[in-house]
Amino acid sequence: MTFTTPVEDRYFEDYIPGTVHEFGSITVEEAEIISFAQRFDPQPFHTDPVAARKSVFGGLIASGWHTASLTMRLLVDHYISHVASLGSPGLDELRWLKPVRPGDTLSVRVTLLETQRSSSKPDQGFIRGLTEVLNQHGEVVMTMKSGGFVRCRETDASTAMIGNHV
Repeated sequence: MTFTTPVEDRYFEDYIPGTVHEFGSITVEEAEIISFAQRFDPQPFHTDPVAARKSVFGGLIASGWHTASLTMRLLVDHYISHVASLGSPGLDELRWLKPVRPGDTLSVRVTLLETQRSSSKPDQGFIRGLTEVLNQHGEVVMTMKSGGFVRCRETDASTAMIGNHV
């Protein structure tokens, strides 16, 4: 499914519980894997192709944190509102399920789990989703549950009854 409202004009009301959104693609480059890992996660199976071949992974793999960063890029480009996002309090249940290798092409599938309109701040709500990152073979390589605060398009009393309340 795709949103009917573009990311440049997306508000709380556009995030519908139960919908599934698939988007993006980003190719993982060997030089980026090494560069990211040298700076942030300098383990040999992320930084040294020769040492990585001798590791349990049998070759160079991206840091899970690099995969999470690439995922964030896709979320910002395609899912998170460009006009109404108010940030996120964090994420839960981050899991790295399969190695991400040079040349892999990643895409994202988000299942919107819930939305809650705030009763104390009627101009905003909270959305929570399950994000799955897939490689070019359709294999899930990473999952996480996360949420964010989003400004509402409608703030009158009649729309304050939508969904659950925070």
